[in-house]
Amino acid sequence: MAHDHQHSAAAGHRGRLAVVFAITVAVLLVEVAGAAVSGSLALLADAGHVLTDGAGIGLALLAIRFAARPATQQRTFGYYRLEILAAVVNAVLLFGVAGFVLVEAWRRLTDPPEVASGLMLAVAAVGLAANAASMWLLRDGQRHSLNLRGAYLEVWGDLLGSVAVLTAAVVIALTGFQAADPIASAVIGLAILPRTWRLLREAVDVLLEAAPKGVDLDEVRRHLLETPGVTDVHDLHAWAITSGLPMLSVHVVLERGADAGLVLDGLGACLAGHFDIEHSTFQLEQPEHRGHEGATHR
Repeated sequence: MAHDHQHSAAAGHRGRLAVVFAITVAVLLVEVAGAAVSGSLALLADAGHVLTDGAGIGLALLAIRFAARPATQQRTFGYYRLEILAAVVNAVLLFGVAGFVLVEAWRRLTDPPEVASGLMLAVAAVGLAANAASMWLLRDGQRHSLNLRGAYLEVWGDLLGSVAVLTAAVVIALTGFQAADPIASAVIGLAILPRTWRLLREAVDVLLEAAPKGVDLDEVRRHLLETPGVTDVHDLHAWAITSGLPMLSVHVVLERGADAGLVLDGLGACLAGHFDIEHSTFQLEQPEHRGHEGATHR
């Protein structure tokens, strides 16, 4: 097999993810200091968001490290699923941060404290530049790995938070409208929710062993039936161990007298060429074998 249980797609971007982690920690320290001095809720809320993102990115790095470990007799697929579990944890943490920010913003809308808009503006500008750099570092890897996509979405949320804080600082400086600070906090919280929901849904689909995104089983079945020497296929299953590592198993009924080796070659080439599935298990059967299978086989 071409993949030969290679490291997940995230492994090739571990160095960039480590740089993003370092940038995130630096932004966190700057925002905490800025929030303490300026009194800005938006900065404090964004710092809380960044703290959670830093923890999530740290989890992502740990998941990549564990996923690189070889398979064992007990864990025959190794630790690939840790990447998906990290994505789920990231999503849950993001939901928690969004809830906290929205509740605190609502509380402060009734009596917004005065903030130092100049310092707030400077800190937000630093955060914006740092988050833009982090997004650039993760832009390629997030297309192939849910783990990296989780980190990318967290950085994207941080960037939106910096934009919201920057806008609030400008409004306060020009108009003195102090409620702009908790309003910006609410915008940060709301911006997190839809993208986090998509991340969680995709990760849960992998854990539930749903068919990989982009794999139409009816189309797979049609292609398998067109393979020379095949008369029928049944018990067809497709799932993903982790991002970019789809698997498939199927029972294949052979034509009488068909060359099993040639059929296997044809089936493997079909799946790899048309569907990019290179980890496949085929059970080859003679037509009369169907009568010996239990009712659970279809």
